Amino acid sequence: MNFSLRIRRFITPIAALLMTVTAHAFDLQAHRGGRGLAPENTLSAFSHALNLGVTTLELDTVLTADGVVVISHDAVLNPNLTRGPDGQWLEGPGPAIRTLTLAQLKQFDVGRLKPGTRYAQGQPEQRPVDGERIPTLDELFALVKQRGDTQVRFNIETKVSPLQPEWTPEPQAFVEAVLAVVRQHGLEQRVTLQSFDWRTLQAARQLAPYLPRVHLSSQQSWGNNLADPRWTGGLNLADHRSVPRLVRAAGGMVWSPYFGDVTEALVKEAQALGLPVVVWTVNEPAQIDAMLALGVDGIISDRPDRVRAAMAERGMALPEPATPPADGRKRVPVKPRPGTQSTE
Repeated sequence: MNFSLRIRRFITPIAALLMTVTAHAFDLQAHRGGRGLAPENTLSAFSHALNLGVTTLELDTVLTADGVVVISHDAVLNPNLTRGPDGQWLEGPGPAIRTLTLAQLKQFDVGRLKPGTRYAQGQPEQRPVDGERIPTLDELFALVKQRGDTQVRFNIETKVSPLQPEWTPEPQAFVEAVLAVVRQHGLEQRVTLQSFDWRTLQAARQLAPYLPRVHLSSQQSWGNNLADPRWTGGLNLADHRSVPRLVRAAGGMVWSPYFGDVTEALVKEAQALGLPVVVWTVNEPAQIDAMLALGVDGIISDRPDRVRAAMAERGMALPEPATPPADGRKRVPVKPRPGTQSTE
């Protein structure tokens, strides 16, 4: 590969990311496809987000036993949203997806939240779509192409943990599998890779230095990946004075913190270091307003409709909805009447 081609491969995807931020001045991301509105990480959710109009589809990936990249937040089947081949809810955490072939995985239904669970109570307006299966990354890319959307971006999280290596492949193998699908569809300029396990991002930096890398962070009592260098690729926060400086030292290109961890000073510091700040997961109107007031560069939300409303109130540029689906394509799920079940 000649030098000029190497330069173009490095610059073009970053330029695309910068153009996206400039065009909209804000990155509106549908968390797990917008799970507050449709079953998380399903084709129905992603189609709904396209209909609504978002800048980015945020999603999680794991690998099956036969090496297929599939879209799931959980490394094991989640009993709060999974029914088995017999149609019954799983009684507890299911098998690790890494132990199932794609064919075996496709037997499980993830189109409805289990009634009465705290998980379901957290998404009271999610509309069920019975029959939804865990999709592959390839299927999502095919759906977006079918819809004719040439603008929406993909923020792909690698669900890997240094504390549970038996559930996922090694970081480099994981990144290689994701990159293979991205390259197959020619979507390098529309993809960012994100992870709490920064080893994945270190691997991505070596394998695809031109691909924007998003460093996720949380400093909450229920999860603090910055307190353990196994998560940060061996880096220590104490050595870098602040989280933005830590992310920059790690080679980060975007900082994506839990919204409860950010302050106006941290946002300004990160931006001064050249790091856009995209906060997660911001759902309530007051939280959304507070983050917009801080001047963050993007919001990841279960309720992208609420973020759009807040953006519209401020006169901010809104991402255009995709072309409505034609007959036979994935449609927006219809909320069933009380006492009935959706079979769409």
